Amino acid sequence: MAFTKLSFKTAGADTSRGSIPAAETDIWTIFRALRDARGVFGLRPGHIQTLQAMLSFLKPGHGETVFASNDSICQRVGGIDERTLRRHINRFVELGFIKRNDSSNRKRYRVRSSSGECISYGLSLTPLFQRASELIAIACEMENNRRDRKFVRKQILTKLAQLEEHDPSNTFISYARRALRRKLSLPEYYALLADTDKECQTLYTPSDPPETVELPANDGQTARHLSMSEKEKKDSDNNTCNEALRPDLLASVCDQATSFSTEELRDWLDIENHARTLAPMMGIHPETFEKAKNAVGAQKAACAIFIMLQLGQRIRHFGAYFHSITLGQRQDQFDPVALIKRLSKTAMQTV
Repeated sequence: MAFTKLSFKTAGADTSRGSIPAAETDIWTIFRALRDARGVFGLRPGHIQTLQAMLSFLKPGHGETVFASNDSICQRVGGIDERTLRRHINRFVELGFIKRNDSSNRKRYRVRSSSGECISYGLSLTPLFQRASELIAIACEMENNRRDRKFVRKQILTKLAQLEEHDPSNTFISYARRALRRKLSLPEYYALLADTDKECQTLYTPSDPPETVELPANDGQTARHLSMSEKEKKDSDNNTCNEALRPDLLASVCDQATSFSTEELRDWLDIENHARTLAPMMGIHPETFEKAKNAVGAQKAACAIFIMLQLGQRIRHFGAYFHSITLGQRQDQFDPVALIKRLSKTAMQTV
């Protein structure tokens, strides 16, 4: 197939969508614009292949009419049947890209008078060239839209990766990834990005500013002091929970969690091991449980599992709630002792 580079002056173009600054435009630029924007006009790849074959018959200085026979066009397309070719041509005529100039015997040719006047019989592509500005503008719009969709999609994927690292058990991640498998429009991508940002704001908490403490100007002593302070705070929380709440009371009040155990829960180690077993069943990743254990202590993290399971349907999302009360904004507000007392009192009133 011969791809002859032709150029033409744009005339009568639709300027409502944009204009072409150059006086002349390459014919294959117009072809690529229509190829990229074919979905707007309901064209299939077969239509574009037929148009490509017809454009290849044009020669410089011989006008904008295709004089090749249907058989020649079919061969150049790749051997399609003539009925398919006629359907493709009729579709281009309906869209206003091709105009038929039929002779009396349906042959395609050109005749000239002695004065130089010319009449061309065939498939005129002049309407296609006259709409060059419109087609290029549509193609540019579609390309800009594609780039914007790709940009927003990358933002969503980045936030989902961060969200997954922070809370792997979050069900929003699987919902968002299923949505990204579809071909979304730009507004749908923006809506999904807004939902992702909202989910990140729910789970992520800003770091608390460090308190100003006067310490010796020794980096080693400073680091040891901070490490010991964190350890003392964690041990203090565990001791408080251990002293004020007995394992047998927790197991008795939170009978929903206890019912899943095949053995008696005698001490805090049994409570912790059972909580670690229950966590994945509740949609809480084991890694998240370990992070919570390191942050608030083993007893408090285990109590959170037992209490959440006892509350049941009152908690909409176990994973997000567990993260919030052990690693998030509500970490300091979570008081297992007070909750167990409240649950115990409620159980006594219902008996």
